[in-house]
Amino acid sequence: MTKKLILIFGILVIVIVFLTYGRSIYKPIFNKMKGKETTESRIEQIHKNVWSRLENNLNLAGYKMEYPKEIILAAFKEEQILQVYAKDYNGIKMIKEYPFTAYSGKLGPKLKEGDKQIPEGVYKVEYLNPNSSFYLSIKVSYPNEFDKSKTELTNMSDLGGDIFIHGKAATIGCIPIGDEAIEEVFLLTQKAINNNVKVIISPRDFRINSSYPIIEEIDWENELYDKIKDELKTLPISVY
Repeated sequence: MTKKLILIFGILVIVIVFLTYGRSIYKPIFNKMKGKETTESRIEQIHKNVWSRLENNLNLAGYKMEYPKEIILAAFKEEQILQVYAKDYNGIKMIKEYPFTAYSGKLGPKLKEGDKQIPEGVYKVEYLNPNSSFYLSIKVSYPNEFDKSKTELTNMSDLGGDIFIHGKAATIGCIPIGDEAIEEVFLLTQKAINNNVKVIISPRDFRINSSYPIIEEIDWENELYDKIKDELKTLPISVY
């Protein structure tokens, strides 16, 4: 047997052994690349448990045996709270609120990739990710047109963009709310996603504390916070 054939045989043996006994290494990577779950399969898995947790909240808000077709997500950095609102012909009602499970950065908008800042502004949900490294996640449409209009960066990609609301308890600029909470928000968002789910991210709850934080790095924070404050005026403070 020539050296070349021995080498080929040896490589084949290594590949076979790896495929047989190395599943714990390659299978998670393969599933991640392939997308093991779909949004529909995730919803099917979590629906029963989520409904049992949300049923009372939804019934009190007027949604008996159904989910709202339009929702608004409002996140407050200072309070470290995410609130979910339902909107219909009867108006807007808060469904539930969830504490952040981790936090990074400070008050003020995200200005560039890697600054660990949670963005501030009025966004929308771009898509749902059922195969997130943080269990489940909801993609936020940062940067929006306002963010792009204010940046001094020449390359828009330097603004960053991978901003999610997700599970677990770790972050470098996203909004984590834990696994049980993200199941609920993920399902509520999926039921309403055809109606462009709005995401408002504010440095603080201006309905309670109307003062604007001073952000040393920029001179346009008042313009940004006026926009956010106007959006928050439409949301009731109390549940129901």
